[in-house]
Amino acid sequence: MTPRRTRVKICGLSTDADVVAAAEAGADLVGFVLWQGSPRHVTLERARALAALAARHSLESVALVVDAEPAFLAALGDFDRVQCHGHESCNAVSRAPKPVLRGFPFSPEAFATWAACPSVDALLVDGPRGGSGEAFDHAPLVPLVAASPKKVFLAGGLTPETVGAAIARVRPYGVDVSSGVERTRGVKDPERMAAFCAAVRMADALSA
Repeated sequence: MTPRRTRVKICGLSTDADVVAAAEAGADLVGFVLWQGSPRHVTLERARALAALAARHSLESVALVVDAEPAFLAALGDFDRVQCHGHESCNAVSRAPKPVLRGFPFSPEAFATWAACPSVDALLVDGPRGGSGEAFDHAPLVPLVAASPKKVFLAGGLTPETVGAAIARVRPYGVDVSSGVERTRGVKDPERMAAFCAAVRMADALSA
């Protein structure tokens, strides 16, 4: 049997040092926030440079957008994935040039809607407000993940201290963290990134 390996996505990176630290920690994907309303916002030009650095470190790059215009979506071909995290429709996300990771606050209804959208490659189930570090009750999510036709990333309030229990309960394809590995709002902490990835690997080992 192939050992379980939960993918780790670290979002909201803004510096070269962040990307290198994520790679050294053992992350699989790194996200760059292109929404100006976030304290983690980077320009498209900067995100492209960070994505190129990520590729050199064997990391997948994810461009995170919120209600982006079609022309802006079309300009994201330099990234491995596009994360749509606003009020986009199924038709709107179909305009993304790369596989779509659909982020949304959890509800059974939203989960069903996006699991059925053919333009969505994978789901990212978040807490009430994306990027706020708010957790949510995982109990109703567990059976949905088990039966999901699509890969599911779990987000929302995860930290090095809580991610192991969340993996054991939900058993997602991947986990996503941003504020949970920061020293101050918007500033990543390499030690917490390493601790987060280590906790994920420990949870995988315990569930093997």
